[in-house]
Amino acid sequence: MTKHVPINLLELVGISEGQTVRESIESAMENAELVDQLGFKRLWFAEHHNTKSLASAATAQLIGMAADRTENIRVGSGGIMLPNHSPLQVAENFGTIAQMHPDRVDLGLGRAPGTDSRTSQLITRSSSDAQNFANSIYDMIGWFSDEGMGKSVPVTSTVGTGTHIPIWVLGSSVNGASIAGQLGLPYSIATHFTPDNYKEKIDIYRSAFSTESPTAQIEAPYVMAGINVIVAPTDEEAEKLWTTSQQMLMDMQTGKQRPLQPPVDPEELGTEAERAMMDGMFSLKAVGSPETVKQKLEDFVEETDVDELIVVTYTHDPEKRKQSMKMLADLWFED
Repeated sequence: MTKHVPINLLELVGISEGQTVRESIESAMENAELVDQLGFKRLWFAEHHNTKSLASAATAQLIGMAADRTENIRVGSGGIMLPNHSPLQVAENFGTIAQMHPDRVDLGLGRAPGTDSRTSQLITRSSSDAQNFANSIYDMIGWFSDEGMGKSVPVTSTVGTGTHIPIWVLGSSVNGASIAGQLGLPYSIATHFTPDNYKEKIDIYRSAFSTESPTAQIEAPYVMAGINVIVAPTDEEAEKLWTTSQQMLMDMQTGKQRPLQPPVDPEELGTEAERAMMDGMFSLKAVGSPETVKQKLEDFVEETDVDELIVVTYTHDPEKRKQSMKMLADLWFED
């Protein structure tokens, strides 16, 4: 029988057509309370900028809000795009949250800008090269240690001291997988939107894994993989709800800026070529009835031997998202 690994939620704070930003944030917080009660292990918030469909820009603030409204679930970033931030400020932001919510905070770090090139020019603070990334992580490990001092500079984060926040590396490329392994850190692979060659990337991470790096925090490779999930009473209903995600992808490809759209009949969505493009980019998905989704998740875990799953779910109607979360918990935790 396939192992039922821990399941987590990646929250991007979707803004639906007809919904205010404030309402979308409140909906995300209500969902945080729900997945906490349902037994999800982690709730991670992404970082995105310059998009009308997502409100996950001020990631640390959202994580702090979610921590305040939950009790058991681990909260964290999936991820903080490190070139956009001062590493010391990241340590201070997350250290502050961890002081109030000890042993519940994760720090997932990425090297991408999380936005388009024009917006990136407004917010990028540092290089995204691998060595700079590694040096920043090394300093943050120092700021989260009992000594609370940076490894390369004798500066204290004060609020991060003693929090021992675990650090994850996020990646969508072969290079990112190799970096995560060389740093000796757990790896979260963005298979939900870059599914190409995902088994190769996971193998590269595991092959490159080393405990010799001064940044190493674990003794063996550890992988979390992203997957798109929508659970509904029937396959047909789930496929229709899925069209909200497909429309968002089409908007991204065409540069159209608009909130999450209501679902449509799948056969009415785009041209045949556009549907093929969407199926390619979002090929890793478990969309359907509980029976369908359970089988697809089990198959994916067996194929990859990942240690955890992190799901991404967009719906126009927040209540349909809650329904999906409840049905996912029922099918995955029933054993």
